[in-house]
Amino acid sequence: MFLSRFRVNTARPGARRLLSSPQAMHAAVMSSFPHILPSDSPRPDAPRVLWRLDQRARAEVLLYVVSPDRPDLTHLVEQAGWPAVAGPENPGWQTRPYAPLLDRLAVGDRWAFRLTANPVHTVRRKEGEPRKLTAHLTPVHQMRWLVDEERQKRLGFRVCEKPADRRLLPDGTTHHKQPHPGDRYELAVQDTRSLAFDKSRDSDGRRGKSVTVVTVTFEGRLEVTDPAALRRTLTQGIGRARAYGCGLLTLAPLAQPTHARP
Repeated sequence: MFLSRFRVNTARPGARRLLSSPQAMHAAVMSSFPHILPSDSPRPDAPRVLWRLDQRARAEVLLYVVSPDRPDLTHLVEQAGWPAVAGPENPGWQTRPYAPLLDRLAVGDRWAFRLTANPVHTVRRKEGEPRKLTAHLTPVHQMRWLVDEERQKRLGFRVCEKPADRRLLPDGTTHHKQPHPGDRYELAVQDTRSLAFDKSRDSDGRRGKSVTVVTVTFEGRLEVTDPAALRRTLTQGIGRARAYGCGLLTLAPLAQPTHARP
């Protein structure tokens, strides 16, 4: 597995085209692997290509890619990078092996994390109707989606809880006695976006189905509970809409240790 980082040159028309279309960005990312055909579908249990856009400032957009094979992002440099400064020692992006990080994961380790996901649930509006997939729209419901006990167990981590003296609500609950994950956990929603686009035209040239995806970027701290499950999460992604920049979880060392090891 490999982790790559590419800085997007937002002043270029090609970059603006890619940033405005998750379909175009997905196609550009997948074109970085010449042996993968557009008709290929990853096996459900196999590592897959994941990507995510992080916008830190108006003109600072970074593309992260996790992939089973080393990518060649030359075409992205030509469309949306800085080809004039690219060279043999600086191709225009950075790629490093992911195995050292995956191999060092251990139960009890704590990491800072960032994740862009598509939190959804199913609802039934009328009796007798089939349940319909619907996005969570409020930060409280989006955070509850991530800290769901069964989901965290399946993903191989748990989001760290804040110490009692850093909580604002008594017992971590609202005045309606509802748990408030933003007060209880080391977790924040940094960004929410609604992406609306049409899928690619079909073979008859007709416009594809309209798609709306709500993406949420979480930041926080987690503790490893199941290293094997977390490795699977890091290489296969979380949740739906992984073709549209969702599901990629990245870890970073904590700046300051928050607990003493026994």
